[in-house]
Amino acid sequence: MSVIDRLATSLGRRGDEANQSLAADLAQTRNADDVAELVANLSHRNRRIAGDCVKTLYELGYLAPDLIAPHVDAFLALLDNKNNRLVWGGMIALSTIAPLQPAAIHRQLDRVMAAIESGSVITVDAGISVLAHLAAANESYGSELVPWLLQHLRTCRPQSVAQHAERIAIGAGDRDEFIEILTTRVGDVSKGSQARIRRLLRKLQQ
Repeated sequence: MSVIDRLATSLGRRGDEANQSLAADLAQTRNADDVAELVANLSHRNRRIAGDCVKTLYELGYLAPDLIAPHVDAFLALLDNKNNRLVWGGMIALSTIAPLQPAAIHRQLDRVMAAIESGSVITVDAGISVLAHLAAANESYGSELVPWLLQHLRTCRPQSVAQHAERIAIGAGDRDEFIEILTTRVGDVSKGSQARIRRLLRKLQQ
């Protein structure tokens, strides 16, 4: 049975349980040919098949990112797609492999930034994870991206402040500004998010 035949749409099933199960199986079998077949079908004419492929691939990224990391360019290409499901799916996949492929992603940073600027909430959330991973990869990337991430925290929607702040690794040189931003924004967010921000502030101030 082809790996495409095991996707939810091919099986006539609703929801993502079949795709998640397939991703778990691939994490165990580590079949690179099956992974490559899923990547090749990201351009399938059936949008549901293409969506199932990206879902399975990013679920596999959570479990075994090294298996999808060689396909970084395919995920970057999805950021320009007209199908929003493929855009945010590609960004989630990139967020799982950014620690393994920082240079390849940084080479196409403009594409990533453009997708974040124009994308859906899911795209932005995953994109912040991508940038945070790049910033943590080396000092040069950090110097370039941390100022942008800090400015993002100043202006992003209140619902995103806590989760985005938790993803950013801040060095000693930027700690005071990070604390100032979080202190300023804590009053904008829900009680649950306030608790998360205050935990982060306590950790930063230890």
